[in-house]
Amino acid sequence: MYTFSYKLLRPVLFLFSAEKAHNLTLKGLKFASKLGLLKQAENNNLQPTTVMGVQFPNQVGLAAGLDKNGDYLAELSQLGFGFVEIGTITPRPQDGNPLPRLFRLPQANAIINRMGFNNLGIQHLLKKVREARDAGHSGVIGINIGKNFDTKVENAVDDYLICLREAYALADYITINISSPNTPGLRDLQYGDELNKLLSTLKKEQSILSEKQGRYVPLAVKVAPDLTPDEVTFIAETLLDNNIDGLIASNTTLSRDAVTDMQYGNEAGGLSGEPLRDLSTAIISQFYQILGDKIPIIGVGGIASGKDALDKIKAGAKLVQIYTALIYKGPALIKECSQVLADDAKD
Repeated sequence: MYTFSYKLLRPVLFLFSAEKAHNLTLKGLKFASKLGLLKQAENNNLQPTTVMGVQFPNQVGLAAGLDKNGDYLAELSQLGFGFVEIGTITPRPQDGNPLPRLFRLPQANAIINRMGFNNLGIQHLLKKVREARDAGHSGVIGINIGKNFDTKVENAVDDYLICLREAYALADYITINISSPNTPGLRDLQYGDELNKLLSTLKKEQSILSEKQGRYVPLAVKVAPDLTPDEVTFIAETLLDNNIDGLIASNTTLSRDAVTDMQYGNEAGGLSGEPLRDLSTAIISQFYQILGDKIPIIGVGGIASGKDALDKIKAGAKLVQIYTALIYKGPALIKECSQVLADDAKD
């Protein structure tokens, strides 16, 4: 049903700008749910697995960025995701970068975005999560946190602490986003003393919150794919030193090698979709060689088929996330990936 419906809808959606189509799709999803047209997907419990101490009903999740404010949690989960990561959220609301800031590259099944953490702020997101939980939503929720654009990098830890404290009671896991290319200076937090300072401070706060609230919420770190081998080694060792619970690899890339001659190929921002696939898989493999099974990896970047998802698992990931390929292939991709991973686990 999903495949047939999306094949009809996609040409209509592509008549609109990328961001307009994005908003229309989400509103349409909510409308379909209210009409009872969305039934709980069969793949919701295909391959239960425990990662970071959290039980996931299947290994395929939604990457952060699609539902920044937690407005569509229940509807997205009905599509069959094993978990939904919302955000990136910041302490204060912010508009993000000027329009246009989202570009489709259909020849490459790719997207370039420079959204700039546009969101309604942590309090709005928490309100939406509470509403979803009160309405019976029991799915795994990850909350992806970042800093406001006007917070200086040297003070970024303050923004992350605000979001961590606020989100802790409602999240199943929390992602520390230090790898978006669209917030000035953010990627500087991946390197040197800044990374160790940030992670050690957040781990101390996690310990305090765990004791106060009587529950342990794991922390994952999301990194960029544009890392040298030495940078991978440094980040991996810093994650181990700080007992970080998970790694998400990877965010969007600044590389344009695969799209430079295409319309919008040289737009500023992060590139996602199929051109990112091999780069992110290689980064996962590099991290896994150092981390092994000490810190689980969530693989994301360019997954457009069940085989792509399996490649991420074989490179060392325990879970995967998708986003860009949903725009080109629709929600049938979720079940395809879940089924392939479940079948592989049985072999």
